[in-house]
Amino acid sequence: MKFTETKLKGAYVIEVEPIADERGFFARSWCQKEFAEHGLNPNLVQCNISFNLKKGTLRGMHYQAKPREEAKLVRCVKGGIYDAIIDLRPNSPTFKEWFAIELNSENRKMIYIPEGMAHGCQTLADNTEVFYQMSEFYYSELARGVRWDDTNFSIDWPEISQRVISEKDRNFPDFVL
Repeated sequence: MKFTETKLKGAYVIEVEPIADERGFFARSWCQKEFAEHGLNPNLVQCNISFNLKKGTLRGMHYQAKPREEAKLVRCVKGGIYDAIIDLRPNSPTFKEWFAIELNSENRKMIYIPEGMAHGCQTLADNTEVFYQMSEFYYSELARGVRWDDTNFSIDWPEISQRVISEKDRNFPDFVL
């Protein structure tokens, strides 16, 4: 795997390195040892799937509060997403900055999101499926979010004629430290 740190400290774009032959290819998409060697949390305890019927579906910006913050490894396995993260760690040199990347079933890129960052995505195609690996179990009482269009961050989301956003995500508050 190829690990490239983003402009947000501790967040990485990860690319598979295919070994091809006449059958197609084989590639590793997870290795506890390689993640630990790069200083990333290698302890995964849960995997989730998000299936999205419509292009323009926006989920986010989600995170889990202390003491159960979670690292995430996100990959789009069908369709495509514009994947965005925000650094909410007050002591980070990239505090309140955001980063986004297109993840899709063709580029097979993944993004590693460390603890203390909010995550969200907008689908770029109908019938998009996203696969998440998590370092912490889900605790509903610690689930948090900030508005996807919060002017504290001004994420440059792709223009879409109609967004599909849950009421919960639409009503997240603006960020306050």
